[in-house]
Amino acid sequence: MRPHGHPIAELVLTVLSQSTNDRNRDVAYLRLRERLPSWQEVMGAPAAAVEEAIRPGGISRVKSVRIQAILEAIAAQPRDPGGELSLDWLASAPIEQGRDYLLSLPGVGRKTAACVLLFAYGLRDVPVDTHVSRVGTRLGLLRAGAPFEELHDEMLALTPPGKELELHVNLLRHGRRTCHARSPACSQCALARMCPSRNLFGVQPSQPRGRTANAITA
Repeated sequence: MRPHGHPIAELVLTVLSQSTNDRNRDVAYLRLRERLPSWQEVMGAPAAAVEEAIRPGGISRVKSVRIQAILEAIAAQPRDPGGELSLDWLASAPIEQGRDYLLSLPGVGRKTAACVLLFAYGLRDVPVDTHVSRVGTRLGLLRAGAPFEELHDEMLALTPPGKELELHVNLLRHGRRTCHARSPACSQCALARMCPSRNLFGVQPSQPRGRTANAITA
């Protein structure tokens, strides 16, 4: 999985991913691009047209308003040559500057900003969603009950440089496939030997080995 270089697309995809699954998100995104091929068209379209296009992704009224508000905010203060509706400048900007800018956009939080920086350009950030948070907390990597700002800071601090994307994807997959919220499949878990939460779910303790973050990205 390599950075795709399309930051606005990543912004929109992340908005569409809220409270739905990947399949519905992708259907909604493809319908939006088929009906309104350019971001200028999405920004200038009637709200009802955007809402109808993304309906398969759920809560389409809320998401359509947010998407158009984000695009309008980007267009209001263009930073790329020619005044285009573009975020290409993020690729070469200091990461703190890019993150702060993204967080200033309507409805954009730390996870969404991290998705754009990491997935679009491979910059050093790690999105922490509910799956990553759950797995990281159970592994003792993150403080239980911590706010998402702290979770992102801690996850970034413990991630080996260059392993941001790999760690995020592996934790996400592990949360979806094995470390479920209600009934984690501890008996099938490759990380059970190093997991301090294993006793909570009926797994016999064993000696942890290795550094967890490095093990996950090995």
